Amino acid sequence: VQLVESGGGSVQPGGSLRLSCAASGFTFSSSYMSWYRQAPGKERELVAAISSAGRSTNYADSVKGRFTISRDNAKNTVNLQMNSLKLEDTAVYYCRLGRGNYWGQGTQVTVSS
Repeated sequence: VQLVESGGGSVQPGGSLRLSCAASGFTFSSSYMSWYRQAPGKERELVAAISSAGRSTNYADSVKGRFTISRDNAKNTVNLQMNSLKLEDTAVYYCRLGRGNYWGQGTQVTVSS
């Protein structure tokens, strides 16, 4: 299993970023995928999740209406479009396969003025 995140960076409040997770080594189209984040001194938390076919999604209350999770099963990628970013969105963002212990290496998102 390999999960490789990209797209992180620094942005001002109100800005946007799009994260991508490239997956390999398993049957991506059959897999539940999710994005988590971990801010300094805090526990890792679920941000958004998507079912294998992409028909069902769920979001943390803190990002509803601002973030959108999507997937492309032809390209084995899961994406996180993040709009209206806030200071409190600053964290390392991780891609996760299913509900097991398969994680990407993380990508840093920093929102600062």
